[in-house]
Amino acid sequence: MNHNTPLSPRPLSDLSDVRRRVLSAAQLRARGVTAGHTAERCGPGGPWQQILPGVFLLHPGTPTGEERLHAAVTYAGRPGRSEAVVTGPAALALHRFASAPSPTALERIDVLVPHTRRLRSVGCARLIRTQALPGPEVVTGLPVAPAARALADAVARLSDPAPVRRLLIEAVRAGHCEPGAVVAELTRARLLSRPHVVDAVDRLLAEGRAVAEGRLYDLVRMYGVPEPVWNVDLRLPGGPHLGGVDAYWPDEAVAVELGTRAPRSAAAHHGPDADPGWPASGRRHEQLERLGITVVQIAPTSLRDAPVQQAMVLRTALLASPDREPAPYVVVLPR
Repeated sequence: MNHNTPLSPRPLSDLSDVRRRVLSAAQLRARGVTAGHTAERCGPGGPWQQILPGVFLLHPGTPTGEERLHAAVTYAGRPGRSEAVVTGPAALALHRFASAPSPTALERIDVLVPHTRRLRSVGCARLIRTQALPGPEVVTGLPVAPAARALADAVARLSDPAPVRRLLIEAVRAGHCEPGAVVAELTRARLLSRPHVVDAVDRLLAEGRAVAEGRLYDLVRMYGVPEPVWNVDLRLPGGPHLGGVDAYWPDEAVAVELGTRAPRSAAAHHGPDADPGWPASGRRHEQLERLGITVVQIAPTSLRDAPVQQAMVLRTALLASPDREPAPYVVVLPR
């Protein structure tokens, strides 16, 4: 029997168009295509080409950005295992970041793999070893790192402050991820020692605060919550400064604090939705509560994902004010 004779190939109709164009040697063998036949078709003038070691493009000519992405993941992964995740600029492009370059324009496509994976970067595939792979999101059939992780991996390779600022601000402004999640990933990657990243994070937090305040304004006006006084400082008459709050209802002694007052490294320790200003914020909260002021702390993600529930929480706090001991008079000053 001639072992170079290809078997009858298995049908490819179950595969997407791009997966019919980008196949590994193992996938070709499973469809009855021998190594000899593959080498013959990849020869000079042949209809196929080897785009990466063991990964073949079943047409001649320049590969598309989508084909390069699938080739990088096919090269980095192993059949039946979820251990190759697109990250960095390519992942941001897949998450539809307007300021990210297209995959076609990228010289390298970053792919996260387990730290034990014994494989080298080659061609368009740059492998980044990690102790813990993030849970991927599937985008156009590809395993893609969550936006905050992809952003940190992209920033790690950028020394120019301008693109770092653009990416971080777009992440929040376009709703790709919350500031706390971005700060947590930048902290994990030990990037907050770089001055241009610190500057971009300051702008990110300011942008995140503006977005969260806008959501709070919308919540009050859309869900029938009484209008508060906005962004005020509280002080005891002739006494100490009690701190600033994002909204305050003087008659009901109810205050709202948004979880956006973040020292740059705190989110890594408390999670993206925690109030990262603890312990300072915690002490302020406790002091206000001792004075009989109800403090409602709201995470920005809750305003985005569950505004109805947050409106109910606010209404409940306002309606409960007659049942509480009257709060002492406090001076309300604009910030």
